[in-house]
Amino acid sequence: MIRIGLRKSLHLQKVSDILMVNLKQKGRFEMAKFPAYDQKTILDDLQAAAPNAVIKTDAASLAAHKNAPNGVGSADGDLLAYVEVGDEADIQGVLKVARYYHLPVIPQTTATSTVSGSDAVKGGILLSLKRMNQILEVSRADQVAVVQPGVINKDLDDAARKIGMFYAPDPGSKGIAAVGGNVSTNAGGMSTVKYGATKDNILGLHVILADGRKVELGHRTLKQAFGYNLTQLFVGAEGTLGIVTEITVKLMPLPLGTPITGLAFFENMTALAKAVTEVRASGVYPAMLEALDKPTLGALDRYEGTHYADESGAMLILRLDAGGQEALAKTQSVLEEFGALKVQVTSDEKEQAAILKLRQDMLPAVFANGNHVMEDMAVPLSKLAEMMDYIAKLAKDLDLEIYTAGHAGDGNVHPSIIWPKAETEVPAKVTEALQLMFRKALALGGTISGEHAVGMLKNQWNAEELGPEVDQLQHQIKSLLDPMNILNPGRKIN
Repeated sequence: MIRIGLRKSLHLQKVSDILMVNLKQKGRFEMAKFPAYDQKTILDDLQAAAPNAVIKTDAASLAAHKNAPNGVGSADGDLLAYVEVGDEADIQGVLKVARYYHLPVIPQTTATSTVSGSDAVKGGILLSLKRMNQILEVSRADQVAVVQPGVINKDLDDAARKIGMFYAPDPGSKGIAAVGGNVSTNAGGMSTVKYGATKDNILGLHVILADGRKVELGHRTLKQAFGYNLTQLFVGAEGTLGIVTEITVKLMPLPLGTPITGLAFFENMTALAKAVTEVRASGVYPAMLEALDKPTLGALDRYEGTHYADESGAMLILRLDAGGQEALAKTQSVLEEFGALKVQVTSDEKEQAAILKLRQDMLPAVFANGNHVMEDMAVPLSKLAEMMDYIAKLAKDLDLEIYTAGHAGDGNVHPSIIWPKAETEVPAKVTEALQLMFRKALALGGTISGEHAVGMLKNQWNAEELGPEVDQLQHQIKSLLDPMNILNPGRKIN
């Protein structure tokens, strides 16, 4: 009996093997799938769970939102749905459906991420919060504002200025980026040197967790020392731990006096970096210290019709919003002592606006030269000159066009690498340069993301920058708050 059973088993196995080979050869073999639900069932449940949301499932809409326009197009497939929510109940409904059907949810506000932090995940729901765009309160007495995540940074600042206050964080995308996205990425900007990044201006958050619970974190007080600092855990989390639905921010009084803006010219970026370090240590508190190297000045000259590259090898744009003549005199003295070839300043509003426009036009001027990648590293101030030297040497050694600018006052550099538009693939030497720059920044005690976040572009670098212990801890936190891994999977941590 055993012998006969074995022969029969072997015979059936051979038949199965032959059938499998034949199907494979004909290109028809696939593992059998027995889906429990069809797409219509899921979408019907989604509409019922989020009745006030705008839900789009047509091919054109899904294609339009597949990749954020400023990223690198990292979507790994088509979305199931694009959902614009208008309230917290709809967010909770979307998350309930996502948990039930095990669907990824990709939070997004105005899609200005440069690191592909909100591109599509195959079969996922892109959860847009741009309709949640109300300024709920602006309080002069408490020096705070309360906003929904879809409020544009500049709109918040404009509302604050109407009552003699201002909102300090000013990323380059200030006019188009939402405060919710700034919170998600811990955005920086030109005023970080004096007023800090987004995290330094956030007092409290309302967050919907992956399991649907709503938590209220922080306070509207300027001091708070009770409980764990969970507010800051969600700042910079890139939508991987929860959905931010309300933000309480700190406002600042408008400084007294007339602001002063100016230009200082140096022989090279190394001299500029050393001078900036001394200005920071001098007791003067500039609101802006922006650096542009010679290649960047050349691009700006071509774009603006100016001649800055003829005058120097590097230019510093500086702004003092307080301190008056004493602060100005001290700044000029330090800059000249540490290598400034020329310093020119103005208090005229139109002239100041023209100088600030140079910084705003820098990126379009550089990007006009071809395909590009703009990077974002920060190093300790004492290492800024060394980092600048290293980038310049890389450009020469690898025969690359590298345009370096950045927020010199806080050690944040933005080298942009340009290559011909005819080359559709990223050249190998560009990748090599980025790897070398990243490792140099880390060797100097810095970071490979000063203000642009991690997204899909840098999530493989967690162990190298943070160490394997912290990398593991991050995954444990993610598992605790989002055990089904539905919130922005694959971003921030790999």
